Amino acid sequence: MGDGGLGDKPLRIAFAGAGAISTFHLTGWRAMLNAQVVAICDPILDKARARAAEFDVPTVYADFATMLDQEQPDAVEIATPVGTHAPLVRLAAERGVHVSCQKPLTSTVAEAEALIAAVGGRVRFMVHENFRFRPHYVAVRDWLREGRIGEPRHASLIVRGSGLTSRDGTTPAILRRQPYLQGFKRLLVFEALIHHLDVLRSLLGPLTVVSARLARRNAALAGEDVALIILTGKDRLDCLLDGDLSAPGYPALSVDRLEISGTQGTLLLDFDRLTMVGGSEPALHFDLTKNYQACFTTAIQDFVNGLRTGDPFQTDRLDNLETLRLMEACYVAAGVREK
Repeated sequence: MGDGGLGDKPLRIAFAGAGAISTFHLTGWRAMLNAQVVAICDPILDKARARAAEFDVPTVYADFATMLDQEQPDAVEIATPVGTHAPLVRLAAERGVHVSCQKPLTSTVAEAEALIAAVGGRVRFMVHENFRFRPHYVAVRDWLREGRIGEPRHASLIVRGSGLTSRDGTTPAILRRQPYLQGFKRLLVFEALIHHLDVLRSLLGPLTVVSARLARRNAALAGEDVALIILTGKDRLDCLLDGDLSAPGYPALSVDRLEISGTQGTLLLDFDRLTMVGGSEPALHFDLTKNYQACFTTAIQDFVNGLRTGDPFQTDRLDNLETLRLMEACYVAAGVREK
């Protein structure tokens, strides 16, 4: 157990952001024992009021600093647009309020490094990067730790979805939910594959980008919707991350196919089914719809556990900084520099 935990006291949580993704965060908070979201803020007050009514949050604010000053919470979760993250985190740290902040932490690695340095050790600081908490990836991690495939030697993660492509002239599904993404000049890797880079790091250890090729299949987008990334890891591990979110025929929300070969065997996560290739054991099956919410809830549980015990968060800001650096390295390898 770490030092300086909050123990079993009831936790007062403030929440920032009332956009579409807040539903999954607040559903997760509702499952926490002895922790209550006491206030929610959004510059569009009607949105805050709607979320508050939906989740029985007693107080709403239009201003983040005012919410912190009035409510004096133990911690805040920030689920706002990426450009607002750094100033909001700084406001919380100035008041001694612990922070969980939605990914990506900032738009660039340099901004993240400056923010982390400014916050220092004043408060506990986690990034809500939740894909590694998805039950199917937790199961993969368990199998690797059990040594079922021996030492990993090769991994490939294929990500497919149709959420950034138009069907019959309609607005792409992802853009209906997050229309601002259409103008992102760094899109697929920055917004989506950053999750998968974090998953690969959590499963395989430190990785280095060898090469990256980015492309735009949907010409209406400002940024890439296709990416092919080659990485290496310890003991000459080779890794491929292959993403396409404008792939016709696939569901709007992406699905993943992960294969990891080792010195003693190969495991395969084929969308909702995890098995040992050539093995006789029954496959594990997962409900991917339930898993989508489960990873939010489990990430929040990790935040709460860390606050109570003082133990490190799985996605502490320093760990997540390595994921941001890996994301940035993909753009550098593809010839796209920080803006």
